[in-house]
Amino acid sequence: MHMDLNTIWFILVGVLIIGYAVLDGFDLGVGVLSLFARGRAERDLHAAAIGPVWDGNEVWLLTGGGALFAAFPPVYATVFSGFYLALMLLLLALIARAVSLEFRGLVASERWTRAWDWAFGLGSLLPAILFGVAVGNVLHGVPVGPGFAWQGSFLGLLNPYAILVGLVSASFFVMHGALFLRMKTEGELARRLGRIALGAYGAFLLLYVVATAATVRVSPFLFQKTSSPLFWALAALLAVALAAVPIATRAGKRGLAFTASSATIALMILVAALSAYPVLVPSSLGLENSLTIYNASSTPRTLATMLVIALAGVPIVLGYTIWIYRIFKGPVRVGDGYSAGAGAVRRVA
Repeated sequence: MHMDLNTIWFILVGVLIIGYAVLDGFDLGVGVLSLFARGRAERDLHAAAIGPVWDGNEVWLLTGGGALFAAFPPVYATVFSGFYLALMLLLLALIARAVSLEFRGLVASERWTRAWDWAFGLGSLLPAILFGVAVGNVLHGVPVGPGFAWQGSFLGLLNPYAILVGLVSASFFVMHGALFLRMKTEGELARRLGRIALGAYGAFLLLYVVATAATVRVSPFLFQKTSSPLFWALAALLAVALAAVPIATRAGKRGLAFTASSATIALMILVAALSAYPVLVPSSLGLENSLTIYNASSTPRTLATMLVIALAGVPIVLGYTIWIYRIFKGPVRVGDGYSAGAGAVRRVA
């Protein structure tokens, strides 16, 4: 890996994607779990657990999209054009989730609240699947022809491999969300969430193994770096993180289990990124048509200027995130008011 401006931006975009996957990943998982909550009180807890942090978590998605646009504009243009309908569905779901968290407690009506609860749950489930479908298509290769011209269709994105990766992401986010929510709850609900996390882990691990085997067949070019010591170092760390999740969960070490889950998603992204480097978007019509960090990048001056801005901005986002999580640490309980949009819940330090 040659460390130049293009590679630095490749790493920076990857870091922002990891930040979003770790943070908003558990938001999505909590939203999916709310569909199966036992009554209004539990649904209030689900909303209150992520109420103070969900909008800050989405900043990482916006920052990642902005970084992609600044550093690799042809990638941004090509992917967003080809994934247009899917992205509109994703945007609609994210808006529904955001609005539901603010609106669900504004009217004293069970029907009103239940409708927004469904919007919260389905607005979390759809992105949990669609993000994986998008990743699956990128790993598989998308129909990009000469001149970065998109030659595919929306239905073509719904291929079996991409759907499989979508199920991988959905099962992981459910596990990730259950582990986070377990840290924010107590009693029988926390114990039940531990069991749910283990069940979701089993589904995720099975799907991940199947998806990895399928990747060997559909995208053999991703395994050209298996001789790299860095590849095997990351793979070993991933295996450790995967093993640590159920061990820590069964041992009742909630923080460690969530940390292991966060490390798992981060390492999965790192392994995929290293395998694809320097390709950003492989072409299924011939790897010579792929978008790379070199043929799809901004000018060196733009990369250098934006890097200065990023080095100033990213630490601010990171510091804000850490500060918010320190303020709102600890479990939530039904009782005192949290906010109109999150139900009658208070935070326990």
